[in-house]
Amino acid sequence: MREQAGISILEAASMLGADRSMISNIEAARTGLSEERVRQIACHYRCPDSALVDALASMAGGRRTRHWWDEYRGKLPDSHLDVSEIEHFATRIRTAQTVHLPGLFQIEEHARAIFDFAVPRLPRLEVELRVAHRMGRQAVVTGENPTPYLGIIHEAALRLEFGGRDVSRRQLDHLADASELDHVTLLVIPFSAGPFHGAGQSVLYAEGPVPQLDTVQLDTSFGGQFIDAPTPLGNYRSLLDLMEGSALPPGESRSLIRSIAREL
Repeated sequence: MREQAGISILEAASMLGADRSMISNIEAARTGLSEERVRQIACHYRCPDSALVDALASMAGGRRTRHWWDEYRGKLPDSHLDVSEIEHFATRIRTAQTVHLPGLFQIEEHARAIFDFAVPRLPRLEVELRVAHRMGRQAVVTGENPTPYLGIIHEAALRLEFGGRDVSRRQLDHLADASELDHVTLLVIPFSAGPFHGAGQSVLYAEGPVPQLDTVQLDTSFGGQFIDAPTPLGNYRSLLDLMEGSALPPGESRSLIRSIAREL
């Protein structure tokens, strides 16, 4: 917002009666903001987008409330907590998975088996904290007023038996059951589709209260990467659209998931 107004950090500090380090800390999310402070800054920057200002102010006001993920602060990497917060404020979630199943629909045993494969190997307490945190995240799709969700999954992810055959069977049954929820759409890209756009990527696209607050999270073996610049966001929207076009319709996707479960 400051850059779009053509205002330097030094000018912003003078406007707000602060020093340069304060502005830098605000913009790097090292310093929290009240709803009133957000509106004051937006006024100084002459932001004309009232919907964006209202959304930011609402999110700032909500940060005064202690959320469930705060109990993991200092126990898990900040990127895990950031994912929780992004999903909490999202108005719609789209994901694409080619190797792992969506975290929001993993059962405990499946999630635990995945974390056991981390490199370097995680201590048992760390594994259990990550499993508990992942289960807590699922409230956005299982609780009251669930967030609309569309997930694209490659058949390879359905066939990787994390935790063994029994765990995999129960995991796939759980996934198929979840796909019957009104607010959940799960689409499978079958092996028969051949090569497809986005092969090898895991993408979480969280739509914010306004488009300017959309965020992409890329999951890697060594932590999450967050993207919020307009051009790459547009590219990821196009990529997800292309991947969706390669997938089976919802009913056929559900049938394939249940078919693989029966094979186990």
